[in-house]
Amino acid sequence: MAMKIYADGAGRRTRQMLGDLLLVLWILLWLTLAQVVRDATLSLAAPGRQIEDAGIGLAGRLREAGAGVGEIPLVGDDIRAPFDAAGDAADQIASAGAAQVEAVHNLANWLGLVVAAIPILVVVVVYLPVRWRFVREATAGQRFVGSGQDLDLFALRAMAHQPLHRLARISADPAGAWRTRDADVVRALAELELRDAGLTPPPTRQGG
Repeated sequence: MAMKIYADGAGRRTRQMLGDLLLVLWILLWLTLAQVVRDATLSLAAPGRQIEDAGIGLAGRLREAGAGVGEIPLVGDDIRAPFDAAGDAADQIASAGAAQVEAVHNLANWLGLVVAAIPILVVVVVYLPVRWRFVREATAGQRFVGSGQDLDLFALRAMAHQPLHRLARISADPAGAWRTRDADVVRALAELELRDAGLTPPPTRQGG
């Protein structure tokens, strides 16, 4: 049997659809804001990226220069050593820039996650259990709504679940009426429970 997502009653069904739509829009809103925060944070990585690029370029030029002077006979190796050392220092500068870029990327990802997750989870934790409880109850209940005889079950549930003041409006002795199979009282009790479950009562059986 297919899951019953929405109530049969037009008013309640409209409220449920609107609630689901608002939930989707809420999620999209915070995902969008999270992306904006992430992009804004990633812009802080630009200086680190420039440092990394500059360090890499400087290290390459120093090593090229060192290789050039290293070809000088007799003193080439001695002259080249400072260039190689400077190249190593430039590599360290580039590594520092890369580390800064990585740190900013990690920060941006975490900020985006936190910005989206907290407001989304707060609403989901409150809203989804209510919707799931309805779907579960309505799906289970609709299999019993097939004939007037099924009303007996819902009438019994109504006496167990419904507030006493609602039962009193139907009958001064709803339990006694249920035991004697008073059709009008049984149907009225069942309709209370069915409305709460979002289900439409089966049509009234014509006499015969």
